[in-house]
Amino acid sequence: MAQTKDLTVGNPLSLIIKFALPLLGGILFQQAYNIADAAIVGRFLGANALAAVGASSSAQFLTFGFCMGTMTGFAVPAAQRFGAHDYDGMRRFVFCAYILAAATALVMTSLCAFFCDQILCALKTPQDIFSDARLYLFTLFLGTPFIIFYNWLSSLLRAVGDSKTPFAFLVFSTTLNVALDLLFIVCFGWGVFGAAFATVISLFASGLLCALYIRAKFEILRLKKADRVFDKKCAVTLIKIGVPMGLQFSITAIGSMIMQAANNALGTVYVSAFSAASKIKQFAISPFDALAASVSTFASQNYGAHKFDRIKKGYAQGLAVGTLLGAILAALLVLFGRQLSMIFISAKNVEVLDASQKFLFISGFFYVVIPFLNVSRLTVQGLGYSSRAMLSGAIEMFARIFVSFALVPTMGWSAICFCDQAAWVSATFFTILPLSCCSRWAFLFF
Repeated sequence: MAQTKDLTVGNPLSLIIKFALPLLGGILFQQAYNIADAAIVGRFLGANALAAVGASSSAQFLTFGFCMGTMTGFAVPAAQRFGAHDYDGMRRFVFCAYILAAATALVMTSLCAFFCDQILCALKTPQDIFSDARLYLFTLFLGTPFIIFYNWLSSLLRAVGDSKTPFAFLVFSTTLNVALDLLFIVCFGWGVFGAAFATVISLFASGLLCALYIRAKFEILRLKKADRVFDKKCAVTLIKIGVPMGLQFSITAIGSMIMQAANNALGTVYVSAFSAASKIKQFAISPFDALAASVSTFASQNYGAHKFDRIKKGYAQGLAVGTLLGAILAALLVLFGRQLSMIFISAKNVEVLDASQKFLFISGFFYVVIPFLNVSRLTVQGLGYSSRAMLSGAIEMFARIFVSFALVPTMGWSAICFCDQAAWVSATFFTILPLSCCSRWAFLFF
């Protein structure tokens, strides 16, 4: 049988780092899904196809981010019950989460597929890439159930302390994704549809592997007959935690969609540059996401065990590690932005390369801010309070909307390059300062 991991005992920093490393590997491999699509599409199909793949990235973040955030939230009560050693209560939450995950998959797939064209129109997708962008996005939307169930099952494994298994399955599925990209695009000539279809198949494979592994190895997660009862109180708790976490992703993504619409209106050159630079930016943010998720799980289990001093210590150490990572990644983006952009963009596309390099150069100077935002926000989520995170996402949204409407019309691409940073700084102040003064979370700071 597989071993669970109790994060309520042992050195907090060591536990957080060990737990974060497989998470980082998993997040990097998830980013590799998109990077594989973009690199192969850009190299074999050209800049316009790359623009078509990237033109809807904010819409993907909106829909898939809601799904991923909600499923992560569904795992919080399970982590808390695990930390309290209340395994019967944990399984009741798990059963309710399965039902709610299935309902979420049905609703989100139907809505996203039906409104695919309207989403691309709202993003002001250029007409010369609209057809390919629609084919790519619609195919991904049909794979929404696989995204939901992989993220629910992997979050459940992490809730009981297993961050290695989801990583191992993503290694396999990402390798599969790259192989299928090459097969469908280069050999079969399926274009952008091949890139999207490869991603859908790979997500299905990783979700299936998680399900089979849980069934075979985790007796603690096997549902007994007594557990298979839909408890309304459990469902309400899951919704109160999961939906705000999903909305936090989605609200943030609305600002990103408006930002992308403003950028799309600048023309195909900047759509291509934004697509390439965004892939690199998200890849560089991955360590902060892994670190924050690790601290969040640590906080969840220790909150269930009422070990608040450990939460405070783990939170502070997570911030310290994140600040060091931010300085290292900032240097890489500032110094090597052009070389990184050439992963996706041919050297002959000088204008696109110049724009992408500028985006990454400016972004790099603000990377030390990200750990303060991510670690604080996910720690509070891990404690079961999602509303503050949702409001933080709203601040990010308003900052991006302001820059997109007030500055992009006059400053163009330069304003786009500062849009994310304005959102990060604004949301960080909103997240940290009120928390430090709030008695509910003051133990994190004092």
